[in-house]
Formats: sequence, C-alpha cells, structure tokens
Amino acid sequence: MMERSMAKADVLIEALPYIQRFRNSIVVIKFGGSAMEEPRAYDGILTDVAFMECVGMRPVIVHGGGSAVSREMAKAGLKAQFIGGLRVTGQDTIDIVERVLSSEVSPGIVRTLQSKGSEAKAVPGPDVISAHQHHPWSEDGTERLDLGLVGEIEHVETGPILDVMAQGAIPVLSPLGSDKEGQRYNINADIAAAEVAIALKARKLVFLSDVHGVRGNTNDSDSFLSTLSVREVEGLIRERAIVGGMLPKVNSAVRAIRSGLKKVHIIDGRMPHSLLLEIFTNQGIGTEIVLGD
Repeated sequence: MMERSMAKADVLIEALPYIQRFRNSIVVIKFGGSAMEEPRAYDGILTDVAFMECVGMRPVIVHGGGSAVSREMAKAGLKAQFIGGLRVTGQDTIDIVERVLSSEVSPGIVRTLQSKGSEAKAVPGPDVISAHQHHPWSEDGTERLDLGLVGEIEHVETGPILDVMAQGAIPVLSPLGSDKEGQRYNINADIAAAEVAIALKARKLVFLSDVHGVRGNTNDSDSFLSTLSVREVEGLIRERAIVGGMLPKVNSAVRAIRSGLKKVHIIDGRMPHSLLLEIFTNQGIGTEIVLGD
C-alpha cells in the first residue's frame, strides 16, 4: 500500500514543473478520430481536458466528427469520398455536416465537460471562421481539384473564443466556416485546429490521432518517431512515408510551427489519459514536432 501511494506521489511530483510552466497557457486540442467513437477513450480525453483546465491551463477544443457524418450520409444514401484526407462536400453533405457537428457533437462534448465540473460552451465555427472555397492541387501538381464546399480559412476571429475563456469556460469549436454571402464550408478539423492555434498564439497544439504518432514507414508500427523537425517532416512527405489522413495533420503542424508555435504533438487518443501523459510527463507518448535547425 505504501509503495503504491509513493508511486502516485512520484507522478504528481513529475507533473509539478509542467503544471507550473503551462499555467495560463492556451493549448488547442484537435479532438477526433476513433477517440470520439469509443466511449472509454471519449470520456478519458475529456477528463484530461477538465484536469488541464482545473490546474490553470486554458484548453480550447476543435472537434471533428467524421464517422458520425459518414453514418448520416449513408442513411441519406450519400457515399463518403475523400481526396488527400479531405471530404468531398456537396450541398446535401454540408447540410448533414453542419447538423451533426453543431447539433450533436458540440453539445455532447459540452455536456460531458460539464458533468466533470468544467464550464464549457460551444462556439459554432461559422461564427469565428471566415473561409472561401478550397481548390487544392492534384498530387502531380498539374490541376486544381474541385472538392465542392470544402473551405480554405481566410481568418479566425478570436474575440468570441477569448470571451468564452474569460467567462471561465472551455471553448468547443466545430470545423465549419462561412463566406460573406453566408455559404457554409466544411473544413478539415486538423486544418481548423492549426489555424485557431495560430490566431490565438497558443502555447501548444495537440492532434489526437488513431496511431501513436508519425511513423517513418506508415505500415511499420516499430518505425514510430518521437521527435521530428519541420525539415524531417517535409522529407517524409516527399518520400510518401506520410499519406492519407495523416497529411492534413503534419501539414497543419508545419504551418503552425512556421507561424510561431513552439511545439505540436500528435498522439493516440485511444490510449488512456494520453493528453496528460504527453503534456505532464518527462517521456511523453506521441510524436513531438519542432522547428529544428
């Protein structure tokens, strides 16, 4: 019994300098993937967020909800299609995306945080994110692609987000944007989280993934990389060691770091208390991306 108590005390002592260092710091967390689908992981991540807020950090959640959207699309007879990790979005799809994210996912996260003793408030993406239609280049760089109502962010209005934090609540943002005419756009949640972090001048940006972090070989779990520089990331992209859904994460991480963030973390959201382990322990459990040389 005494040894177990001492072990718990050691964990708290290890966390102390990190708690002191990050007090009052804004940390943007992209919450998505399988962690949103598995009840234990979902509850664990939001428990971690509540803990972070309780010890003086200022967490901001930007959530996904792709699986829930795909299920609703299937019910409507629509087939989900992705290009370069981005969902092709027609008008029927954007209606489903907005309904699911704004009426189901955001309120669910808010209720769960409130059940853990934290104040939280949903901030609809279109209220703070200005966007226009995004036309990415094809992989060979020869043509622009039409993904429909997929948005490229022009500006993030930080006032409403900061107002929520000033009220002692955790902002919960949906990855949607709108243009001056009121057209809604679907925005990849990884990209939205990075742009929100840049606009808020966040101390950290954390992406919750379905893998432990970035791998040197996407098919080899033993090729996990604990720390990467921006230059190394760009090399892995050129070598096609990073593909699919990981691309928006690492590209967003690189943009965030080049825009002033010191560190970006990519961790497995399914691992119990992965957020706390990454932020408050010496070793961490995911991939840390830094500017490097």
